[in-house]
Amino acid sequence: MAQETELKLSLAADDLPRLLAHPLLRTTPRRQHLLNTYFDTPTLQLRQQRMAVRERVVGRQTLLTVKTAGQSVGGLSRRGEWEAPTRPGAFDFASLVDDPTLAAALSRVAWQLVPVFRTDFHRRTWWLDHAGARIEVALDEGAITSGAALAQPILELELELLDGPVDALLDLAHTLALGPEGDARHALRLRPAQRSKAERGYALFLGERAQPVKAAPLALQPDMHPVEAFRAAALSCLAHLQANEDGVQLPEPDPEFVHQARVALRRLRTGLRLFQRHLPPRFARHWAAEWKALAQTLGEARNWDVLVTETLSARLPETDRSPSARALREWVQAQRQVADMRAAAALASPAHALRVLAFTRGMLALSAPDAKAQGKALARWAAAHLRRRHARLRQQAREARQAGPEGRHALRLAVKQQRYALEFLASLLPAKRAAQAAATLADAQALLGDLNDLTTAQFLLAEVPAGLADQAVAEVQERLTEALSMGLRGLPRLERGLERTERPWG
Repeated sequence: MAQETELKLSLAADDLPRLLAHPLLRTTPRRQHLLNTYFDTPTLQLRQQRMAVRERVVGRQTLLTVKTAGQSVGGLSRRGEWEAPTRPGAFDFASLVDDPTLAAALSRVAWQLVPVFRTDFHRRTWWLDHAGARIEVALDEGAITSGAALAQPILELELELLDGPVDALLDLAHTLALGPEGDARHALRLRPAQRSKAERGYALFLGERAQPVKAAPLALQPDMHPVEAFRAAALSCLAHLQANEDGVQLPEPDPEFVHQARVALRRLRTGLRLFQRHLPPRFARHWAAEWKALAQTLGEARNWDVLVTETLSARLPETDRSPSARALREWVQAQRQVADMRAAAALASPAHALRVLAFTRGMLALSAPDAKAQGKALARWAAAHLRRRHARLRQQAREARQAGPEGRHALRLAVKQQRYALEFLASLLPAKRAAQAAATLADAQALLGDLNDLTTAQFLLAEVPAGLADQAVAEVQERLTEALSMGLRGLPRLERGLERTERPWG
């Protein structure tokens, strides 16, 4: 079995001429026309196992390929791959796959395999020696098709590591993304791509629309060093962010895409704070600032989304068709569209593509001492850290009752950070106690979040130009004040509950 390590990057069509003008790609590439047919059973058993079987026609030769499930973060993927010449329709997995169990499983379903979708593209290939590595660079242009009318364009760059360090892939991607000028101010829109051609093909075949993606559970090992744990947590957050980026950039995005992308950034920033003592100071400071700026842009979009879809719609009935109500709705919707466009532009920008590449490279470059000789070092550190944060949270809960809105805001941030920290470290704690603590924190975050949404709505509506919708604004502000007053009645009980909550590790 070959272990394939590659970095997949999507390219904006307008940037193709500048990519081809890059000094590293000025040699004459090999050109091929590749026609690929992907097969699966009628029940899509291979897809369920995150595997792909394809026949590739190159000139007069047909190749049979099997790819197994792998990991993909920041566009960088590792997975098993087998490929050899074949006769069309002859699925000889026993000869191809050197894993007997996998070969037998594929052979059992071979008779059921039918075409599902095709990819038809032209490939230009270069072989580069870069940063101590041998790398194959492939530029693919074409389309994915399924049925007679369904099609999606292909324009992507694949960097495959043939020999050498993985870091060289990311260094080469960064060098190419800087464009022929080698300047970040003129960088290409060359973004790490999470979805393979096969994943896109299946989605096209099934007519699946992009759906918001929540964070996946994180499993840490007790003998990990905190730096290793941070790397795992941070790359998990990056995968969560990237899974929702395309959805944020849709013409009329589902607000949940923005919400999940923002949650990913919140968790990532929490991870930077949580493991800060174990990270290089310059690294921690730089990335805290980088992700904070992007989080603020997404936060603005999220605030307007909540105002339009939740807060305002509940307090300005659709039956109110007065000129003032109509003017308010139109103004708020316009502000929301501007904020959504800013969020989409931030994620589509060359600066963000460079940011993701640099962050992925930085994560992989972090080094840690051999933790296995330290026993359950991470588990001990996690318990000690959460103990300190728990005591601080209880103190803030006591202070919040006396400090008004500012104390309430500080408590909300503390609850949110403690919840994300607990999610990162939950696999190291007793499951039942960790789940109970997480539920308490989730309830507290929900109430404090609702109160924050009401307060944020008041501030946003205060920006409505005078004379535009004075009557509607006054009515909504009054209802917001009433809702805020009612919500505050439950705050003392919540704060007392946080004071009494037990430590999650027993």
